[in-house]
Amino acid sequence: MLPYRDSRFVKITLVVFFLFLVGYGYYEAQAMLFGPRISVPSDSIVVHEVFMLVRGRATNISELKLNGTPVSVTEDGVFEEPYLLMQGENRIVLDATDKYGRTTQKSLEIIYIANGNASSNTENKTSSGTSTKDVAPE
Repeated sequence: MLPYRDSRFVKITLVVFFLFLVGYGYYEAQAMLFGPRISVPSDSIVVHEVFMLVRGRATNISELKLNGTPVSVTEDGVFEEPYLLMQGENRIVLDATDKYGRTTQKSLEIIYIANGNASSNTENKTSSGTSTKDVAPE
């Protein structure tokens, strides 16, 4: 007969051990349970530059595409892809696929407004003879 067989200490230790085991299993299975994820700083922005970098993080993925074109991703899931904008509204679609075939999609709305002036600080004369300054937003 074991001296600790019916001990309260043994029962509590076993319960804690199995709770730890279940918690660790849940932590390790998150990638399998939740599928791919894409995170970017903003879903919609207004820009004044024709060229931009699409940056973000994708987790639990095996493949990432930007408007159908494969994107390289670091081991940490960080991606950075150059994109040339057209005047007006631009829609960028990021598609991620995990190793189990599950997909997720993230759409970005980017509005490109071209600056009409060559420099950011120019003075224009109005019909009344006063001057105004056009300052491009940063």
